[in-house]
Amino acid sequence: GEYGLVIPLGVRNIRKQLPLILEDGDNALTIISRQAFQQLYEELVALDQRIASAKQQLEQVCETNPRCQSLLTVPGVGPMVATALYATMGSPANYRNGREFSAFLGLVPRQQSTGGKTVLRGISKRGDQHMRRLLIQGAQAALRHMHKRNDALSRWACKLKATKGNGKAVVALANKLSRICWAIKTSRRSATIVYGITG
Repeated sequence: GEYGLVIPLGVRNIRKQLPLILEDGDNALTIISRQAFQQLYEELVALDQRIASAKQQLEQVCETNPRCQSLLTVPGVGPMVATALYATMGSPANYRNGREFSAFLGLVPRQQSTGGKTVLRGISKRGDQHMRRLLIQGAQAALRHMHKRNDALSRWACKLKATKGNGKAVVALANKLSRICWAIKTSRRSATIVYGITG
């Protein structure tokens, strides 16, 4: 910034503009700064390559695992979420039902009882934080396209979004998706067969 070299926020902008700055020998960047930023850029490129390699490995695992293939039929579930669910859930018999698995991920409402009345609060956020985040991100991606579909799950999610707002609808959809994934892994069938969800 002191030399008038400013890149907008975001790693995508860094990938695009930093090499141009480093190649420009006429700017005011000092030799030491240029070397430091070159090293940082090389680290970024190396991390990108490692991420791409890990993603490819996950996709290969997904392709060869029938359980992961079944999970891929659920909206918002890609190779990363499918393999993470497969590893996190282990045997579906570890959970009595889909709600228990959803509770394990911290996606069920917190209950607060007072004066004989039970009040449901926000989600508990207990359990596997990484898996919960992946499911919520998957639900966000799925919800963006559900208005184009006409299955029961899509209609339910769109109605919830219209009445409760996007944030609550995303979390509720993530909760439902976790239960569907448990049921699919238990039955070893696809979401289309179990729930009539369209692709």
